[in-house]
Amino acid sequence: MQRTVFTGALILLACLAPAVLYPTFLMKGLCFALFAMAFNLLIGYVGLLSFGHAAFFGAAAYIVGHALKVWGLPIELALVIATLSSAFLGTIVGWLAIRRQGIYFAMITLALSQVVYFVALQAPQTGGEDGLQAIPRGVLFGLFDLSDSLVLYYVVLAIFLVCFFMMQRIVSSPFGEVLRAIRDNEPRAVSLGYQVDNYKLLAFTLSAGLSGLAGALKAIVFQIASLSDVHWHASGEVVLMTLLGGIGTAMGPVVGAFTYVALQNYLAPFGSWVFIIQGVVFVLCVLVFRDGIVGLLGRIRKRIGFN
Repeated sequence: MQRTVFTGALILLACLAPAVLYPTFLMKGLCFALFAMAFNLLIGYVGLLSFGHAAFFGAAAYIVGHALKVWGLPIELALVIATLSSAFLGTIVGWLAIRRQGIYFAMITLALSQVVYFVALQAPQTGGEDGLQAIPRGVLFGLFDLSDSLVLYYVVLAIFLVCFFMMQRIVSSPFGEVLRAIRDNEPRAVSLGYQVDNYKLLAFTLSAGLSGLAGALKAIVFQIASLSDVHWHASGEVVLMTLLGGIGTAMGPVVGAFTYVALQNYLAPFGSWVFIIQGVVFVLCVLVFRDGIVGLLGRIRKRIGFN
């Protein structure tokens, strides 16, 4: 009951947030929260650390931009194509990478992500270093004009909420329990008869698809798809977001993403010092509360006896 009330209060707060904060800031936070949530499925529930998730995030951004600007497709179809393309790319990368574990898995994903980066840099359809600019937002279902940032915010929020509750259903299902078993003790999961590689591949594909949806939404929000979306730095950012919020938790990626976006926004006046300040903040966070902000809040709640 308390969880239902808390969830309802958060949704109400999200609906009212544009009255206080800029819709563009909120949409950026939601896009990165979806990206971090997708990454959290892989590292938090399967125990696989990928350094190449920017490939799916950025590839979908370019695909949705090309579909909207060049092909003139409706936005709903462009989003579906971009998401499915990232999921397909994730299937290929996952099939190659899950054959290894630990640092070898991470390095394979990073290497394949760099391949996608150089394709985005060299292919004439991507605009090279200039990227795809002036991506039209379009009209959703012929009813909602997404050129209005407030309308677009509520569309992005709706998509995020659907994905959030879908993710909670996945991790709470028998499939999610098998993923946790693989994370905690893979040899035992194999001995119980589970096809571990198949479960890993499916989780990787789901994670890649959701990452692609996040990248596509971000491209629509800012009306540009650039090399920064597919650069390895974006892969590092999503790792930091998840660590900051709390790995393996429902709200951790959301809290971590909004914290990261807020730091970027409010530390911007410091210029080049922003990276040093961010680094100090993240180091302190890791040292003080290793289970993230959500983990820290959970411990405080237990200490004061609030359940």
